[in-house]
Amino acid sequence: MNSNPIINAWSRIFSIILIYSFVSANVAQAQGRGLSLIRDAEIEQIIRDITEPIFEAAELDKDAVKTYLLNDNTINAFVMGGQNVFINSGLLLEAEKVNQVMGVIAHETGHITGGHLSRMDAGMSQMMSYSLLGVLLGIGAMAAGSADAGMALMMGGQHVGYRSLLKFTRTQESSADQAAITFLEKAGISGKGLLEFFEILGDQELVPERYQDPYASTHPMNSIRITRLQDQVAASQFVDRPTDPVLEEKFKLLQAKLFGYLKAFHATMVKYPKKDKSSIARYARTFAYQKDHKTEEALLEINSLIEESPDNPFYYETKAQILYEDGRVIESLEPYKNAVNNLPNSALLRMSYAQAMISSDDDQYLEEAIENLEISLRIDPINSFGWKQASIAYHRSNNAALTHYSTAQHFLMSGDLRGAMVNAQKAAQLLPKNTPRWIKAQDILVTTQSNMSERQRTQQEKQQKENTERRQKERNRSR
Repeated sequence: MNSNPIINAWSRIFSIILIYSFVSANVAQAQGRGLSLIRDAEIEQIIRDITEPIFEAAELDKDAVKTYLLNDNTINAFVMGGQNVFINSGLLLEAEKVNQVMGVIAHETGHITGGHLSRMDAGMSQMMSYSLLGVLLGIGAMAAGSADAGMALMMGGQHVGYRSLLKFTRTQESSADQAAITFLEKAGISGKGLLEFFEILGDQELVPERYQDPYASTHPMNSIRITRLQDQVAASQFVDRPTDPVLEEKFKLLQAKLFGYLKAFHATMVKYPKKDKSSIARYARTFAYQKDHKTEEALLEINSLIEESPDNPFYYETKAQILYEDGRVIESLEPYKNAVNNLPNSALLRMSYAQAMISSDDDQYLEEAIENLEISLRIDPINSFGWKQASIAYHRSNNAALTHYSTAQHFLMSGDLRGAMVNAQKAAQLLPKNTPRWIKAQDILVTTQSNMSERQRTQQEKQQKENTERRQKERNRSR
């Protein structure tokens, strides 16, 4: 076993890429509904605010537990691939209040701490396992892969029938219930939300399984279990504690953003009519207008919100995104900069800002674009799209070494072994020896070469031999 920690780290990344590459290659042949992930800086921040108190109460490393939002209008949430929690957009949109979502997250956390996943994994077929994991692992390969890092939809794996895949037993469900009550109590959160959510799903058992929301079919319930929960929730000292109003307001903003972005224009205008002048309604209409190419109306709504909350980074990001997608790239730079200044640790915001500067085709912005890309990639180093943007910026800055280095990283994250290896070789030749980037270039070489097929390795050795002979002939002619 290789004891080099850097190589080991890259090997782990590479195993991720292999799985993602396998899945993405089959997207075109997928049957049924595929799965897609929504990436948005604001939504991810709000979900962290909702989930982290529960993860801490469960004594989990909140940085190790990852939450992902699936673009799926059914009511569902599940855990998969270790400490990874998936939440459907349908659950967030159907929830009446944030406390209900917190109850669901507490229950799913109970499946993690109860070790239910390891038992379930043993019964999964390799194909089904890889397909669903592809949704998760595709994040590293396609992160922020659209014109804006806000609300980027990224395709995941093929349809995997995850209702049957993720079905828990009644014993496991009861165990997760008990854990959820414990976590909520420890965090000082009322368990009413969990109970309300289960009561909403209670009638689902009367519906044929093919028409049920996935949560009902994968999390079997019975009256005894719900009665037990009612008694435990009623006995809690926090049963009537209200949810933090600030968090509730954030959740309503999250719902408005999702609704405006995912639902039909007319549906948004019915739910959030023009006469409703609340910040939540205006935010929903902003995204509805944007999606319907009503740019000026969208700008009017978001500008009114910025005027009221001049320190909100996500309002600036939204304005910048609207301008960028309308082709007004230079105009988008100032609001993107304001967004970054107000939330400097957001990799997605910095990525969007850097991309806008690069897209301006004005080299005066290159230095600042590179600075933002480097910070973003330090925070999110497996962002394939970020490395691609970096390679463009370094190329335009005439920095051949870092162009090849960034391109190697991009190809590695995208699963292109040969592209990663060729560019890593060139980067290693140009970078100062024994520097961190030179070492990583060497690690990419080791990782790609060790994972190539015998046929690929033979072709590579043949190509290297031909290149060596060609260079020798050139040197002989120059003498």
